[in-house]
Amino acid sequence: MLSVYGSLHLVCALAAARDDDRASADTHISEAETSAARLGGDGNYIWTAFGPTNVKIHQVCVAMEFGDVQRAIEIGPSLDTSALPVERRVRHAIETSRAFARWNRIDDALTALLDAEQVGPDQVRYHRLSRMIVREILARPRPPRLAIELSGRMGVCSGLPTW
Repeated sequence: MLSVYGSLHLVCALAAARDDDRASADTHISEAETSAARLGGDGNYIWTAFGPTNVKIHQVCVAMEFGDVQRAIEIGPSLDTSALPVERRVRHAIETSRAFARWNRIDDALTALLDAEQVGPDQVRYHRLSRMIVREILARPRPPRLAIELSGRMGVCSGLPTW
């Protein structure tokens, strides 16, 4: 039950962040952290993938919702998600890529997406955020060749030559 309880608080934290309610988002993240600590580690009880790692993943998402890119980059890239289900790992990589792109670290953003594509290609290719990130990279002057190739695999029109 702690997994479900904690997961619900994570959902509430994201909803509060999307509603620009920092106090509520912080309260829900704190409650989820407490639940994860009580749980004692990562687990996938009732398919929640809940635990300390998923709380950190949501902290990255909440930081990005508030536009706190620096905070997202402090947490996201070093987080080991290898024990989590593929969906959670890929979703975190996409969010980390988004943070890198917003911080103007395009090579790191692209690397995060390409690494995630190796783990869950369909999730990267069809997720709204990853498609948005690729479009943003393609809109830059002289986008990297790897971004153009990724856009082709994703079916994201770039209007650029594939050299």
